Amino acid sequence: MKCPFCGRDTTRVVDSRPVDDNAAIRRRRLCDSCGRRFTSFEKVELLPVMVIKKDQSRVPFDRNKIESCVLRACHKRPVSMDQVRALVDAVENEVTGSGEREIRSSEIGESVMRYLKDLDEVGYVRFASVYREFKDVDSFMQELRRLQGGQEA
Repeated sequence: MKCPFCGRDTTRVVDSRPVDDNAAIRRRRLCDSCGRRFTSFEKVELLPVMVIKKDQSRVPFDRNKIESCVLRACHKRPVSMDQVRALVDAVENEVTGSGEREIRSSEIGESVMRYLKDLDEVGYVRFASVYREFKDVDSFMQELRRLQGGQEA
């Protein structure tokens, strides 16, 4: 592997360990040329999953979009980056593990909401307000009542 600091390909692995419940391998590497250390990750590459949006257009699945939405929903909340990444990993595993080549964006949104509900209720409500496109205060209050009553949305 090429060193990100000096560009030479004289690197070697000094430590390997599984991460993400054995879904990936984290490798610590050492460059024999410049002596600097860096980390690389090895993950199985799955077939690309296409997301069918509301307007029926199709775009490749992008975990970064989910992460940015969850970060926005959990802004200034007691939610760590590790928790956000774990949520995104769980959603990604559902999407890619289904074996389907296409998935509706609504299914991804529902999955995110399921995990957010357990992680942070305020983040859940923030995400739901955008995702469900509440048109008025009544529909928003109805969702809050469902959350308080423990009903499924």
